[in-house]
Amino acid sequence: MPPAAATRPAPSDLAFVPFVSVDNMMRLVNAIGVEPFLRELAAYIHADFLRWPEFDKTPRVASHSRDGVIELMPAADARHYGFKYVNGHPKNMREGYQTVTAFGVLSSVANGYPVLLSEMTLLTALRTAATSALAAQFLAPRDADVMAMIGNGAQCEFQALAFRAINGVNRLRLYDIDPNATAKAVRNLTAQGFDVVHCLSAEAAVEGAQIITTCTADKQYATILTDNMVGSGVHLNAIGGDCPGKTELHRDILLRSDIFVEYPPQTRIEGELQQLPKDHPVTELWSVMAGTAKGRRDGKQITLFDSVGFAIEDFSALRFVRDMLETHPHFDRLDLLADPDDPRDLFGMLIRAR
Repeated sequence: MPPAAATRPAPSDLAFVPFVSVDNMMRLVNAIGVEPFLRELAAYIHADFLRWPEFDKTPRVASHSRDGVIELMPAADARHYGFKYVNGHPKNMREGYQTVTAFGVLSSVANGYPVLLSEMTLLTALRTAATSALAAQFLAPRDADVMAMIGNGAQCEFQALAFRAINGVNRLRLYDIDPNATAKAVRNLTAQGFDVVHCLSAEAAVEGAQIITTCTADKQYATILTDNMVGSGVHLNAIGGDCPGKTELHRDILLRSDIFVEYPPQTRIEGELQQLPKDHPVTELWSVMAGTAKGRRDGKQITLFDSVGFAIEDFSALRFVRDMLETHPHFDRLDLLADPDDPRDLFGMLIRAR
């Protein structure tokens, strides 16, 4: 061993942070099972929603460009601070890239040290699906068993699996303007044991569905559902409208619906609510879970979960993954933090590493 290498100080335990790569995230999810993972993740999200007032909350910080958006999503409680970096670039698929990629960090509030660094492309798909299905527990018609999925891209299968794992929905009606996307989803979901119908239009997809999920990617004011496509008693899970200038539902549908949101200051800017006055009444989902507001009241009510994704859901997901690593050690130790012998002598550490 060369003399310099022999004297080079080795990183201390404090220098290392658990890092969950994409490969290890897949190992973790498969070790637990996708549907058990979704159920347990939903339980963490539910627990954090029940203590919603304890969190330091802010709308995500977004940097918009002609091609897409890059966002930071922070949230904190008294013990942990978490954030997610995420992009949304609808054109990416045409160029061989993912539309959405993400990573996140969970840190100790007590000393500011990160306690987890994780991929969040897969994890965001899982937490979005878990949140949708969790909301449907409070908002969907009792005994709903048919869901229409309009938009059959990367999120489609996760939504279906979450709704089955959490709500028992096993019958799916799928439609996408790209028939190849629907063929992909039919193939994957049939292999998972779903009863799947490949529909040739959005109108056909919603026939007989008690739950309608819209999950499209194009950054534009779109009308995926027109007013005449939504009958009484339906639960709408609108997850595609997640930035300014992007919607999926006709405005008249909103006027007939009871609207439930995660965080109004963010949803009014990014969600379907963009189409309505700033004072249009909405109900915060956490208050329904806490029992201080009503969710579904009767069989004729149209409920709309205007979901744009909020940082507390990512916080919950990171917290869940960190806990799972205690029994499923699918992570690497990343030498991320400088830890000099003397906290004041960072320069000395550099020189001794020559």
